[in-house]
Amino acid sequence: MKQILIIVLSAAWMVAGCKTDHPAGSVFHEPADPDTLTSVFWQKVPGRIHAAFGSINIRYRKSRPPEDGLSLRWEGTGWRGERVHTQVVLWSTENTDSLKVTASKLRDGHGNTIGTSSLSLHPLGYVLSDTVFTRCMRRSQDTMPARLSPEILYHNRPFILRARSVRPVWLTVDIPRDITPGLYRGSVIIRSPEDSVYLPYTIRVQALELPPPSGWQFHLDLWQNPYAIARYHQVPLWSEEHWQLIRKYLKLLAQAGQKCITTSITYKPWGGQTYDPFGSMVTWLHSSNGRWDYDYSVFDQYVQTAMEEGITAQINCYTMVPWGNRFRYFEEDSSGYVTVQCRPGSAAYEALWRPFLNDFREHLRERGWLDKTVIALDERGHEDTRNLIRFLQQTAPEFKLALAGRYFGDITPDIYDFSYNYNFLNKETPALAGQRRMHNQITTYYVACGIPKPNNFTFSPPAESAYEGWLAAALNLDGFLRWAYNSWPEDPMHDSRFVTWPSGDTYLIYPGPYSSVRFERLREGIQDYEKIRILKTLLEKQKGKISLPDSLNPDVFLQTIHPESLRHIPAEEILRQGKELVNNLTDSLAKQQ
Repeated sequence: MKQILIIVLSAAWMVAGCKTDHPAGSVFHEPADPDTLTSVFWQKVPGRIHAAFGSINIRYRKSRPPEDGLSLRWEGTGWRGERVHTQVVLWSTENTDSLKVTASKLRDGHGNTIGTSSLSLHPLGYVLSDTVFTRCMRRSQDTMPARLSPEILYHNRPFILRARSVRPVWLTVDIPRDITPGLYRGSVIIRSPEDSVYLPYTIRVQALELPPPSGWQFHLDLWQNPYAIARYHQVPLWSEEHWQLIRKYLKLLAQAGQKCITTSITYKPWGGQTYDPFGSMVTWLHSSNGRWDYDYSVFDQYVQTAMEEGITAQINCYTMVPWGNRFRYFEEDSSGYVTVQCRPGSAAYEALWRPFLNDFREHLRERGWLDKTVIALDERGHEDTRNLIRFLQQTAPEFKLALAGRYFGDITPDIYDFSYNYNFLNKETPALAGQRRMHNQITTYYVACGIPKPNNFTFSPPAESAYEGWLAAALNLDGFLRWAYNSWPEDPMHDSRFVTWPSGDTYLIYPGPYSSVRFERLREGIQDYEKIRILKTLLEKQKGKISLPDSLNPDVFLQTIHPESLRHIPAEEILRQGKELVNNLTDSLAKQQ
């Protein structure tokens, strides 16, 4: 293990603080660490407080002193407008009260600065996680081996560092778009009542600029669950307090470049697979004289709120083919709910849906949303999907269709937004995605509980979340889908496990809202996708004017990435090679312009 020097700072060292939030208390209320064989690891740790930059590819154990990926300096590289990050790892042999972590502004030596408003520090909170991949299966949490995983990006505040414990702190630098390219230097400062430690770091700002998330072309589709927000925060569903909370979660999602608004137009479109089942944002009302009425007020407010927060490209409506083919409506004459079961292709199904589609179409047209609205399906079978396509084309051809699941050659051309199950990606995927793009159709992929890697579980290697953007670029896909942005288990702030799915499968962010290591790394991969796209566009414009070696050709590198890549090489190494290429190509193009 590297010994980390403790440097006492003079009183003259002035530090500008980062964004901070100071909730009451300074103790992390976390589960007991299941790892009990830890004392032996601390016997040879000298001194008291230790600090170093750690690798963002390592989940540092809470009760074991870190050994790998440590450095007394950090060097980051990024475009203007890009977010770059690292983590500072703190550990102590004794209790340390009121530990405070701040960061100075960055300076380039020529009067230019990256101010503290562009810097964020987040102590990471630990949650219980599975230790290994266990597929989609029901299991008891009491019998599952568990480990604490550093996951939650809390807002920065002074905190207590317990004896023989570790606390990572996530450092984020949002490089300003108007900054002068160059080398910027600053420090992270760790202060306790007894000691002060500083860790210098450098950000190399390159000349190219990354657009804001609203301008990213990557098609990100993370499914939102507003019902979980109401339950966890203990507010009435669709109350004013609920809408204020929803807005915060949508804002965080929009900052990652989200394109799709998740709405439910039927009751329990996915059955009861989540801890908080989805209701319907549309109320279906029926009377004995055959009249149908539909209340769109919740649907409208949710869509409008999402658009105001920056999610504007697509409205996904779940679903005309729910799990179990069950549909619920309110019968006004009996003042009770009625549930019917019918499949696409049946007369009963078409009698149920035809009046809704006609009414919904006119409502969306009045709101100006019709061209953005998509009827969305999740892993539905061939026959049901084919019958739905026929019915839509006959009844309401204005509606587009989205499907996440298996590729069906005869019907996929009729699907506007198709997302491959990762297990069905193959060598034909890039060409098919290109053909669909020529017809203004979207093609993405998704991972889920039955896919060991790449994935976004709380025990997955963090680099895999960033790798997902690289795989999309390599396969000529438009983006990525994940079924759960915030479908939390019962107590997500302490336990990420759920009785049916691997831990973390049901959500990517935490109640608060707080971001997570997985969410930040996913966003990093999306940034890389956008940088690759921009670089390839610049190269196409310079075609015939410049000559680059294969080592600087993004297409040559992307051809080495395929669905089986992680069987042979870790995601961390693929990212290292890819980022080195992108950085070198960026520098080369800057010199030639």
